[in-house]
Amino acid sequence: MAGYSVPKQNVEVEEVIKGSRFITRLVNVDTVDKAKGYLKSLREQEPTATHHCWAYIVGNPQSTTLIGCSDDGEPAGTAGKPMLNVLQHSDVGDLIAVCTRYYGGTKLGTGGLARAYGGGVKLAMEQLDTCEKINKVELVLNVAYECGKDLEHIVAQYDAEILNTEYLEAVEYKMLLPSENRDPLEQQLELRFGDKIQWKFIQ
Repeated sequence: MAGYSVPKQNVEVEEVIKGSRFITRLVNVDTVDKAKGYLKSLREQEPTATHHCWAYIVGNPQSTTLIGCSDDGEPAGTAGKPMLNVLQHSDVGDLIAVCTRYYGGTKLGTGGLARAYGGGVKLAMEQLDTCEKINKVELVLNVAYECGKDLEHIVAQYDAEILNTEYLEAVEYKMLLPSENRDPLEQQLELRFGDKIQWKFIQ
C-alpha cells in the first residue's frame, strides 16, 4: 500500500563543537503551520540561543513541494541547506529539524558550520524511529438495508475502516479509505449496486 515514512517520536541530540553547543531536534509536523508553530514555541522557550536554524519537509518526501529552510543569521548556505539536504536524502516526510546554537566564542568558518549543522541532523536521523503514514479520505455511503452486508464485504477488500453506522431510511456508513483505493472502489460500487447506493467523499 502506498504511503511514506514519518517520525514515530521526537529526537533530540546535542554536540559541543569548539565551544559552541548545537542542539538538534526532530519533530513530526504534518502541516507547514505546525512546523512554524513549533519553531515559534522553541524560540520562546530558548530566547537566549544565538541561532535557531531549521529545515522541514511536509508531506510525501517523494512528491511534496512543501519544503523550506533557514540559516537564521548564519552565513548564507551554511545551515538551512545542509540540514535540508540530509532530510531530502532520508525519505522521511512530515518532519522539521531545528538546530539551536549557543555560540562558544570560536568561529567555525563556512565549511565548519555546514558540517556542524548537517552533521547534527544526520546524527539525529540515525536515532529516529519511523512508521508508515497512509493518506486517507473520508467517505459517506447511503445504501438500502438489503445491501448492507454486501457493502461491508466489498469495502473491506479496499482496506476501508468503518467509523460509524446509522440505521435511518437507508443505512449510512462513514468510513476512512486509503486515497489510492478511491477510484477502484467507486467503480466497484457503481457496478455492484447501481442506483441502490449514494456516496460522497469528504476532503
